[in-house]
Amino acid sequence: MVTTTELLEKKCQHLETGLTEDEITQYLKLVDGWTLLDGKIVKIFSFQNYYETLAFINAIAYVIHAEDHHPELVATYNRCTVKFDTHSVNGGRGGISENDFICAAKIDAIFVQSFA
Repeated sequence: MVTTTELLEKKCQHLETGLTEDEITQYLKLVDGWTLLDGKIVKIFSFQNYYETLAFINAIAYVIHAEDHHPELVATYNRCTVKFDTHSVNGGRGGISENDFICAAKIDAIFVQSFA
């Protein structure tokens, strides 16, 4: 199993096989506050106002684009919900992959560095 530091150093890559339930459980221990919900890993980030919410989205946009792994984002006045899954794994049926956790770790690092 990898560490959070190793996740931060990795780059997303094309994967064909998703993680097993046991692997997902282990990876969730590496990313604080992320949960498994409806087949996606999900975290809600809280902010002081809408400006900070949008600043967060703009801050993570570069990482998301660079990793070519795009989450579902739901923005409200002082929250941003981030949901990751990988559509291409498991024969196109989708699932959770290491890419989801790589991006989750990187987004967490941005939040801690800039908004916490």
